[in-house]
Amino acid sequence: MHHFFVKDHQIVDGKVYITGSDFRHAARVLRLKAGEQILISDEEGRDYLCEVEETVEGECPDFETPHLRAAVSEAQEGDHELPARVWLFQGLPKSDKLELIIQKATELGVSDIVPVDMKNCVVKLEEKKAEDRRKRWQAIAESAAKQSKRSRIPKVHPLVRFTDALRMSEDMEVRILPYENEEGIASMCEAIVNFLPGRDIGVFIGPEGGFDPLEVKLAEHQGVRIVSLGKRILRTETAAIAVLSMIMIRLEIAAELGFEAE
Repeated sequence: MHHFFVKDHQIVDGKVYITGSDFRHAARVLRLKAGEQILISDEEGRDYLCEVEETVEGECPDFETPHLRAAVSEAQEGDHELPARVWLFQGLPKSDKLELIIQKATELGVSDIVPVDMKNCVVKLEEKKAEDRRKRWQAIAESAAKQSKRSRIPKVHPLVRFTDALRMSEDMEVRILPYENEEGIASMCEAIVNFLPGRDIGVFIGPEGGFDPLEVKLAEHQGVRIVSLGKRILRTETAAIAVLSMIMIRLEIAAELGFEAE
């Protein structure tokens, strides 16, 4: 079933109006016809099963732009989101790697992805190019959210410096930073206990060149827990996927067992 995200103003009196690039994709690429079912998610993360009524190429009294109109059949009961807000602060890798990380992080349930300029980043982006890349990264997050039947699209934030990333995370209840020089997997086991529904969780992942020791000391000084992911050195994209997978499983189990943050 095809999945679309819409703004609140696109749902009027039980009708959904798909416009813009989504309209072009639905009408001209997917060639959706009257009677076909689609899944719609609104800005609040609510999901609706809808039935296509018609496509309108020109203006009409109901909705002025070209659109596909669908009728809401029923609200979906299932909740496809994690029971906590998970932020990924990702050291900026080469662009193709970040695209993979964004896709997989979206599938694993993150709410926010923040590209971070760190000392050992190989890639350096100018402000205008960074914004162009951010728009592409946001489109990748949207596509991955549709594929994985997410109810919300993760927000891809503008590129920030490491100190700004720490500042953005300072009010989060749980913050971890996997570091290759940290010894003992017990540090990660201790951190996992704190991944509970209702909490804001921040994850810092280094770029291809790893974290600079001064960055690790600064993060630790500001209350970020330094953890180990085991005896092997993981690539930046592997580290992000590994940590987010642990968080997803822990949160899902905790929610099923009724654990909540105090």
